[in-house]
Amino acid sequence: MANFPVVDMGKLNTEERGTAMEMIKDACENWGFFELVNHGISIELMDTVEKLTKEHYKKTMEQRFKEMVANKGLESVQSEINDLDWESTFFLRHLPVSNVSENTDLDQDYRKIMKQFAEELEKLAEHLLDLLCENLGLEKGYLKKVFYGSKGPNFGTKVSNYPPCPTPDLIKGLRAHTDAGGIILLFQDDKVSGLQLLKDDQWIDVPPMRHSIVINLGDQLEVITNGKYKSVMHRVIAQTDGTRMSLASFYNPGDDAVISPAPALVKESDETSQVYPKFVFNDYMKLYAGLKFQAKEPRFEAMKAVSSVDVGAIATV
Repeated sequence: MANFPVVDMGKLNTEERGTAMEMIKDACENWGFFELVNHGISIELMDTVEKLTKEHYKKTMEQRFKEMVANKGLESVQSEINDLDWESTFFLRHLPVSNVSENTDLDQDYRKIMKQFAEELEKLAEHLLDLLCENLGLEKGYLKKVFYGSKGPNFGTKVSNYPPCPTPDLIKGLRAHTDAGGIILLFQDDKVSGLQLLKDDQWIDVPPMRHSIVINLGDQLEVITNGKYKSVMHRVIAQTDGTRMSLASFYNPGDDAVISPAPALVKESDETSQVYPKFVFNDYMKLYAGLKFQAKEPRFEAMKAVSSVDVGAIATV
C-alpha cells in the first residue's frame, strides 16, 4: 500500500513538473490506477457532496436496500454469491444531456451540488487526458477529440453506498471487473475502505485518503494506447462495519466515437501491426453489458470480428 501512486497535481505548476509527469506515466503503465491530491476541486465542495450523498442514502436508499436483502434472504447465505453485488446505487448522466433534474429522489440542494461537482470533474478529466497525451507523445487534444465522436463524450456518475455486510467472505461489495470506458474519477469514503485492484496476481488495497480523487483507466484507453496503458481488474470488498460511500464518474467516448489504436503508437511499438481492433464505442458497450464480470481479452477479440465491418464511414469531429 505504501507504494500506491499518489500524485500531487500542485507540482505540475512547479519545477517538479517532470517528476509528477513521470509518476503519472509510471502509474498508467504499471498500475492502471493512481490517486490525485491538490487536484483543484475545493475541499468545501467535496465535503458538501459527501454530506448530502450520505444524507440522501439514509433518507431514500437505506430502507430499500434492507428490503432487498430481506427479500433475497441475503442475511443468511451459506455459500458464495456470484450473481449480485452488496451495493446500493443510482446513476446520474451529465453529458451529452444531463438527467440530474429528472431524478425525483434528489432534493434541490443535492441536485445543485452534484451538477457543480460534475462540472469540476469534467474539467479535471479533460485536463488529465491532455496530460496522458503529453506522456504518450500524442498531440494535445488527441484523446478528447477521439472521445468526442459527433455529439460529444458520455459522462456520468455512479453513486454507490456499500452498507455493512454480515458475510463479506461470501458476497462482494462489487465483483471484479475492468471498466469499459475511458477515464474514471472516483471520490471515495476516506474512513471505510474496500476498493482493491489486481496487480501482479495480488489484490492490493486502494488507500482511502481524505479529499483525494482516485483515477483509473478503462478499456478504451488500453485500445487507443495499443496496450501501452492497461485497464486493470478491481473490486470492492464488503465490510462488516460502516457504510462506504463511492462516487465514480465515468468520462467515456461518445456513442458513435470510433476507437482504435493511435497511429503514432502503433508505429513506435515493436509489433508489426496494431494489437487491438477498431470499433464504434457503442458496439463495445453492448457487448460489455453481458460480459462485465469476465476477462476483457475475449471482448477485444470479439470486437475484431465486428471491426471487419467498415467503421471508417462514420463521421467524427
